Amino acid sequence: MEQQPQRTALSGLQIIGIVVAAMLITMVVTLLIAKAWLFPSPFKPVVLSPTEEKQLELKLAQFDRIGTPSTPATEQVNGTPSPVPTMEPEPYNEEGASREIKLTEREINAMVAKNTDLADKMAIDFADNLVSIKMLIPMDPDFPLLGGKILKVRAGAEVDFRENMPVFVLRGVSIMGVPLPNAWLGNLKNLDLVKVFGSEPGFWRSFAAGVAAIQVQEGNLQITLKE
Repeated sequence: MEQQPQRTALSGLQIIGIVVAAMLITMVVTLLIAKAWLFPSPFKPVVLSPTEEKQLELKLAQFDRIGTPSTPATEQVNGTPSPVPTMEPEPYNEEGASREIKLTEREINAMVAKNTDLADKMAIDFADNLVSIKMLIPMDPDFPLLGGKILKVRAGAEVDFRENMPVFVLRGVSIMGVPLPNAWLGNLKNLDLVKVFGSEPGFWRSFAAGVAAIQVQEGNLQITLKE
């Protein structure tokens, strides 16, 4: 007969050690969760490469061309003189104007980082037919419970163009990683807001009337406006 291996009983000291280790691990995990929940790290601003920066400048130039002076003023940018465009009188004209807006996810996040104080507080993501946003919102010190803390908010919406109409469907909003109930969102979750409110005078009706096409793909947004 094979001899059964003897089971070695744990001593009282070993049991105490295991309990203390488990308590320490639990405390560390709890502290990490609390830090991520109450003190989320700022977002890292997007910085475009020189090639990407040049492409963005060309796109923005299509949106609003500023008159180029014969002798442009200059300002110091990173120690190097740079032309400063100035306004010149000119008659309004839409001839040849592009009605297409094409921007990448990186370009939009870079504009947010460069032109607003939201550089480390907001990030936008483009996936197929989905626009997502993350925001860090500082709370007023007098706000109950969360006073002085930073609130992390995430939201997502389906954006598409079907049956000659734009589609905007709120997929959800979460605060500190906790999805809000549909009732708290006015029961608007998973509803096409254009279809629901587009028949009434207001933002959604005007928005739908001015859009000829809209497409959201991984990392890219393209909108075509009507005349």
